Amino acid sequence: MDRRISVIGLGAFAVSTIAFVFAGLLPLIASDIGVSVSQAGYLATAYATAYAVLTPVMTALGGRFNRRHVLAAALALFIAGTVLTAVSTTIVMLVLAQIVTGMAAGLFSATGLAVAVTLSAPQRRAAAISIVVAGTTLAVAVGAPLGSLVAHLLGWRMAFAAIAAMALSCLIILWLQLPKTLHGARVPLRERLAVVRRPGIARLLSTTFCTVSGAFAVVVYIGPIAIEGVHFAPDVLPFVLLAYGIGSISGNIISGRVADRIGARRVVIAALALSIGVALALAMVVAFLPPRVAQPVLLVLLFLWGLIGWAYSPAQTTRVVTAAPEAAHLSLALQMSITYLAIATGTFLGGRVLDSAPIAVLGLVAAVLAGLALVLVVTERRPVPGLAPVRL
Repeated sequence: MDRRISVIGLGAFAVSTIAFVFAGLLPLIASDIGVSVSQAGYLATAYATAYAVLTPVMTALGGRFNRRHVLAAALALFIAGTVLTAVSTTIVMLVLAQIVTGMAAGLFSATGLAVAVTLSAPQRRAAAISIVVAGTTLAVAVGAPLGSLVAHLLGWRMAFAAIAAMALSCLIILWLQLPKTLHGARVPLRERLAVVRRPGIARLLSTTFCTVSGAFAVVVYIGPIAIEGVHFAPDVLPFVLLAYGIGSISGNIISGRVADRIGARRVVIAALALSIGVALALAMVVAFLPPRVAQPVLLVLLFLWGLIGWAYSPAQTTRVVTAAPEAAHLSLALQMSITYLAIATGTFLGGRVLDSAPIAVLGLVAAVLAGLALVLVVTERRPVPGLAPVRL
């Protein structure tokens, strides 16, 4: 495997860490700049919205340029946005910084996947894509808890400074090692969006939207859930996030194996059904159990939340690819945008819950949205082509 693909994966880790690190940093940021945690949640919303909305546009505009230059420009813009985050003193400055980083992260991720495919032999392309995608998984499992640990030891600004330094290292290595002949292929925005008209794609993307929205109504607010909901000490938060991260790695590992045996659709249905149960359990734990009992139970639930969510993701991606295999590069890019639009939506909904309702209601919101996703899957008129039907 070309070692340069691993550097792209490291870059994906750096740019994706921003999306997940807010789970441990929101209480610190809110306290420092004088806003509520729900208002600080607008930072994650801004990042994810910019990623979702601007990535297709930026990718279409940059398609005709040398991909080496596009990757370098994306990382440079990401570094600028991250540094701006680290020095910002108001919520407005922070939101603007997240718009910049979200746009740059999306452009890097989409272009990085294309470059990874270009650098790999045809029989190794799936492995190349998995290395880049693994960067996002590691951002959840390692980046978020490590960023939270740095923030609690050295301050939240240093966490963003560390991410910027890592991205700068990737920029230098990629610029020196990538070939100068990575010519782009321009695909108009209309063509990129047209894939949604393929049979089954719109329903699949709607399922992803509901699922991820519900998940991130909880994930982004793990900090308030742990500190205010079950009264963990703030310094324990990195280890709380680690429980979720370990679950995420476990779910990602087992998903492919289980899907190969029972089919991706069955994995998706099982994951959604289980996530409803875990979300309801989380709501009851926060609402009714005393802290000394609720704290260890919450760790178990967050482990399960990560395992289920990241078992769902590869299986659902398989369904998206199978629905239109000849246009997989377009459907996957659209799936990525929908995922981040859902992150923005879930973060926004979670923030509104924190403004007007008990923290336990976050679990109820997640359960309802997972239920909507489950209904979309089980009421499919016909299974996604190439995947075995499920008898319920």
